Amino acid sequence: MNLILIGYMASGKSTIGNYLAKVLNYSFIDLDNYIEKKENLSVKEIFSQKGEIYFRKLENTALKEIVNNKENYVLSLGGGTPCFYDTMEWLKSNTNTKTIYLNVNLNVLTQRLLKDNTRPLISHLNNEEEIKEFIAKHLFERSYFYNMADVRINASERIEDIAEKIILKLF
Repeated sequence: MNLILIGYMASGKSTIGNYLAKVLNYSFIDLDNYIEKKENLSVKEIFSQKGEIYFRKLENTALKEIVNNKENYVLSLGGGTPCFYDTMEWLKSNTNTKTIYLNVNLNVLTQRLLKDNTRPLISHLNNEEEIKEFIAKHLFERSYFYNMADVRINASERIEDIAEKIILKLF
């Protein structure tokens, strides 16, 4: 079974995914890194040079390429990936994958993103209040898609505890 981690930016998808892959002896794939290697541009550069729509198309193509051609992996999606095209419906129809929503509360996400404002969607925001408001709006818009996941995990704890919860729910 292949595992696909979804959730908002800074929810820990890459960190937890990497750890979980090591525990399960799976390969770890970060969708953003995969796209960056294929395009030879950073996500930020893709957004600024070619726009979000172009990036979302790349993302969708790369996701299907990975899911259709690889085995025994933990895949970390970008925060917006589940919300475009028919991504969640398509993933749920794939019997060889399980989606896991790493749910992190607004205050924790805000604090994490205050430390990392290099992300294209929030780099223009200036202070904690603006970031928190932006995240709250996005979470509201995206929660429908995130909650379609096969498993929902509170991801505000230690990495080891989160990985253990995931393993216990799935295996």
